[in-house]
Amino acid sequence: MFLIEAFVYIGTIAFAISGSLLAIKKDLDMFGVLLLGLTTALAGGVIRDLMIGNIPPTNLVDPQYFLVSLLASLATILFHEKFDRFEHGIAFFDAIGLGVFTAVGANAALSLDYSQPFLIVAMGLVTGIGGGVLRDVFVREIPLVFRKEIYGLASIAGSVALIVTYSLLSPVISLYICLVVTLTIRILALKWKWNVPIVHKKPNV
Repeated sequence: MFLIEAFVYIGTIAFAISGSLLAIKKDLDMFGVLLLGLTTALAGGVIRDLMIGNIPPTNLVDPQYFLVSLLASLATILFHEKFDRFEHGIAFFDAIGLGVFTAVGANAALSLDYSQPFLIVAMGLVTGIGGGVLRDVFVREIPLVFRKEIYGLASIAGSVALIVTYSLLSPVISLYICLVVTLTIRILALKWKWNVPIVHKKPNV
């Protein structure tokens, strides 16, 4: 499980960077940058734990996740100009976080002996998108999951892949499959501009 723990830290760092980069883009002060980074990295897990009764939430009990998020946000403040050189920098780090936390969230439900597929998918989705939704709301952006971009669907697909393979393969391999499926769909959607159809309001005649 060492690699899984490593991926959790990678996802935490990735989400903290994506939140901090967006905060810098929006001209927030240093406290705002740090707070948005922390929110993006930790909020999804806190919401998930509250929903499944894992209280107090893991992210609040284990301070290392807070410290890692804080350090990632501070590093982003110092080196954000280097991140800006990457096209779609925020989206790339966000995609990594989405894949990691979808896998961790779905697995959290399974580890507590929940077997209902809908609940498992919901926990993967909440963990994957929760921090990003709050991040966007705080800076008055329409959250990615509500836009035409394939974002939430990638998380759902990853969780479904975890459920399908969980009883066939080892739990660890299933986690990797969930992560790879979510991340691949999100990256391909960004590269090839795959979008969910928009519902347009018909003009009044």
